[in-house]
Amino acid sequence: MMLRSEIRDLLHAGTVIPAHPLALNSNRQLDEKRQRGLTNYYIASGAGGVAVGVHTTQFEIRDPKINLFETVLKVAAEEIDNANLDRPFIKVAGLVGPTEQAGNEAKLALQYGYDLGLLSMGGLQGWSEAAILDRVRAVAEIIPVFGFYLQPSVGGRIFSYEFWHQFAEIPAVEAIKVASFNRYQTLDVVRAVCHSSRRDEIALYTGNDDNIVADLLTTYRFTVAGKTVEKRFVGGLLGHWAVWTRKAVDLLKEIKTCLANENAGLSELLTRNIEVTDTNAAFFDPSHAFHGCIAGLHEVLRRQGLLEGRWCLNPAEDLSPGQLEEIDRVYAAYPHLNDDEFVKHYVSTMARRC
Repeated sequence: MMLRSEIRDLLHAGTVIPAHPLALNSNRQLDEKRQRGLTNYYIASGAGGVAVGVHTTQFEIRDPKINLFETVLKVAAEEIDNANLDRPFIKVAGLVGPTEQAGNEAKLALQYGYDLGLLSMGGLQGWSEAAILDRVRAVAEIIPVFGFYLQPSVGGRIFSYEFWHQFAEIPAVEAIKVASFNRYQTLDVVRAVCHSSRRDEIALYTGNDDNIVADLLTTYRFTVAGKTVEKRFVGGLLGHWAVWTRKAVDLLKEIKTCLANENAGLSELLTRNIEVTDTNAAFFDPSHAFHGCIAGLHEVLRRQGLLEGRWCLNPAEDLSPGQLEEIDRVYAAYPHLNDDEFVKHYVSTMARRC
């Protein structure tokens, strides 16, 4: 499978790709109106795409008793198509499970016009690296692959440098999201890509929520066969960017401007990196092993009027003790990071349309 040229150009230029949440009502059933509204919020915010059916959308959507995986793919695709955009917009579908399941999900994503499959390697702890690479190759025959290095603390595993080097050589791998939350493991991926023959064909996206801005500012430089090779993270595919998305779009523009102007404003951006990390800690709840990560995002969207509540499909998932107070704290500490005014205008505009 080949990406359309305008999608590949945007992917490599770098853009904001929010991981799409799931809008539920108080009965923990899909709130389709708000689900569609969320997709339109990301479009209106200037994001360059969305990722649907990923962790932020809640993996329980695949439970046969819930059966929402196809629905959320369909709903997002319809809203994107109905927007009649005059710019490219990347549709990414989350793919999980053993080879057959991931392949079937990839076929479904293609049916709804998705450009790439974000292929999770979670839940395959008993598989060898060779077997997982065979799985990637099989899925890559169906849909272009957005690789995903998921941190072990939320179901991922550690992969070797050799694994990532072979991964990068797979022709239909178009991008890799690194969410290892570990500089050593992040370095393994970037070095492997730089040493691959496809280094210029793969876009790197940060998923390291603890280091978003610094990832986007950093140049990785290696000597390969006597020549200097450089690589950057050009954008982010992030649950963190599912909230305050308009400001995330502005932030990426600011970072690109800094890099294009000999690092003008670098010091301010490095300070912003710590502010973003602090807000991420409140939203994603690392102090409780990320238990409240989805509920934390829902709480922000609830405050803005984009969700009715912060309900998750799993009733046991909610904010951790003290997390609500942490969200209050970062809201007060960093008012320049939220997009509440933009959302207020967006919500009122959508209300008038309805």
